[in-house]
Amino acid sequence: MPLFVKSRRTSRDLRQRYGEAAIVDLTSRGSEPWLRFSPFYPHGGIPVPFSPGHFSMSVEGIWQGLKVFESADVDKSKLSITNMKGIKRTTRIYGKVLGHRAGLTGDKLLSYADARRVIYLPSYKWVLENCLGNQLDELKQLSAEQTVLLLDYETNCDLDDLSSPLSHAGLVKRYLEGNWHG
Repeated sequence: MPLFVKSRRTSRDLRQRYGEAAIVDLTSRGSEPWLRFSPFYPHGGIPVPFSPGHFSMSVEGIWQGLKVFESADVDKSKLSITNMKGIKRTTRIYGKVLGHRAGLTGDKLLSYADARRVIYLPSYKWVLENCLGNQLDELKQLSAEQTVLLLDYETNCDLDDLSSPLSHAGLVKRYLEGNWHG
């Protein structure tokens, strides 16, 4: 059966449109065990790309921690957040995003597209492969029996579409379908 990525914001209409489909909320507002797919979830021990010996509690901690702004460089404190709150760093506070640093002490500043491919994707894949095996097996089983709707706030599943944030539910779908390349 197919897997679909749908917006959590429109989830009320989904039951009417998809009938008996399983609806699985992969956001930080989802229920256990599915909220563990959220990039904000504190799995711990996630290797920080380009930073040997450094680890993060969450994928989002890595993404936000390595982000560089006009008025702020990396923020290592984002790596240790365990309550899924206060991780985001915004342009409203720090000014324009200049890129993502290739490591906590790296000299190279990566473009958004490059950072997505060499920071976010490897970090999220590490979590899928090292922390979510049982949940992935459960989703595979569920999708073998019925249509599954994976809910996320973002629905952009195209790695090359930089106009909006990437959907982590889209990455889960890619992984389950054996279509991971990044």
